[in-house]
Amino acid sequence: MDNGRTSDLTNKKFSWKIEKFSTLSPKKLYSPIFTVGGYPWRILVFPNGNNMDYLSIYLDAADAARLPRGWSRNATFTLAIINQVDSKMTVKKVARHQFNARENDWGFTAFMPLSELRNLGSGYVVNDTCIIDAEVSIDKFGNPDQVDQANGITASQISGGQAGKMELEPPQQEDRGKDVNTVPPLSQQVKTDSLPSEVSSTPGGELVDFRGLWKIEKVFVQLLEEVCSKHPSLIECQRKRSHQFIEWAFTALGRVLHFLKTKRVKDMNEEACMDLKVLWEELETFKFDLTWLEPHVQSALGMKNYLERALRLKKLKENVDASETEMKKLKEKLAAAKVDLETARRDLMQALEGFEERDIDAELGYGRP
Repeated sequence: MDNGRTSDLTNKKFSWKIEKFSTLSPKKLYSPIFTVGGYPWRILVFPNGNNMDYLSIYLDAADAARLPRGWSRNATFTLAIINQVDSKMTVKKVARHQFNARENDWGFTAFMPLSELRNLGSGYVVNDTCIIDAEVSIDKFGNPDQVDQANGITASQISGGQAGKMELEPPQQEDRGKDVNTVPPLSQQVKTDSLPSEVSSTPGGELVDFRGLWKIEKVFVQLLEEVCSKHPSLIECQRKRSHQFIEWAFTALGRVLHFLKTKRVKDMNEEACMDLKVLWEELETFKFDLTWLEPHVQSALGMKNYLERALRLKKLKENVDASETEMKKLKEKLAAAKVDLETARRDLMQALEGFEERDIDAELGYGRP
């Protein structure tokens, strides 16, 4: 456990007022750090959604980058968007998670629609200010692989991260007038600048039966059906594994397939390449035979260099086109200048006819014929 701290249960509420909410341009934003049970926490919010048209909010272990290998802590937490006009319409969601080096943030990718949040009459943003509340309880709720019968919590799937994240189905929640959705999965977490993690999501989150063997995110089912039909060894090599391990493995495979299916060549910037690399490294840990998939992944990872070269070639071509256009204009000017020169010469010759040049400095004089 984390540095030998043994507090069984500590609870604390934290309120974060975000001003000038409509002008926020960062993809993600961290709250000030607050302490619960001796541990530093913070709220991570994507004001414009985490790759979807929903506000995305997570609880983050703020000291994760500094903790020793093997740390973990258990927490039950509530995140809420306060309705400043009608408190009964406040949107509140609850989750329970074991935070560790691989899963140091957890929350809700599709917390609420951005259209509803930004509606000036809805009461969630007043005077361009949004208020997010968090309530965190640190406790020993045991192995997250076990089912908590009281709250209906099951560790259902891996969900990205530096080496993968495990998704917990949420308990029954007090929602105060809003529909409660399951916790959408996080798909990955990569290092960037001075911030400890970048969280992004895959769409969906609804779990359905796959071939009557296990549950998988609905968005991955068609992709998995296709590859499992072509490569039966994918299922055969996992049959001796535990039910939960199989879910994790095929969720990891589904994430890579979904990434390759939904991304375009133009999307493969440095961030996207890092995302795919994380997903691929996670998938490799499940010991599938991936010789059929690896060339596609490596090709996608190589698209960053291709895009950089294509961009450079495009710029050079634009420079050539601009120079050619300028040359054409100069040639047109030269041709016009030649015409003007010939006209001027003709006018000069006509003017010289019958004209006798004289010394204009000579005296005019008088008395001479």
